[in-house]
Amino acid sequence: MAKGKKFGEFRLNDFVVYPAHGVGKIMTVETQEIAGTQMELFVIAFDKDKMTLRVPTAKATAVGMRNLASTELVEKAMKTLKGRARVKRAMWSRRAQEYEQKINSGDLMSIAEVVRDLHRNDEEREQSYSERQLYEAALERLTREVAAVDGTDEGVAGEKVTDILVARAS
Repeated sequence: MAKGKKFGEFRLNDFVVYPAHGVGKIMTVETQEIAGTQMELFVIAFDKDKMTLRVPTAKATAVGMRNLASTELVEKAMKTLKGRARVKRAMWSRRAQEYEQKINSGDLMSIAEVVRDLHRNDEEREQSYSERQLYEAALERLTREVAAVDGTDEGVAGEKVTDILVARAS
């Protein structure tokens, strides 16, 4: 396959966001016979999770796969992190479901809202185990996409996000 060959809005070797798994890289496009039908599939590698996903090229956008966010959208997400946490008074189980849906939506702004709402400073109350799990999942998705958009590694992106969250509290 030629480097950079386009398949709809996606190109080989591009980083993409798959809603349920976060940032991955399109490694190749292959044709497989599935249930007697020839299908063209994107082969997406998620190196951090040591996972490979195959997505039909015709259904990629329908399942929510998208290109990386623009630098403007990343800046908007960083501004969201600076805002006040909005914690609803609903039961935790309902809030947890909403947070999970936002994380799995793949939408960068929704993920930034979850990070903002679940971030706790050292002097604030402790997080429950499930709260911490959701926070870490959202933070990881956010930093991976910020790193991919900025062209840096996840450590640098993580520091950028953490600095904003810590500065908000001061």
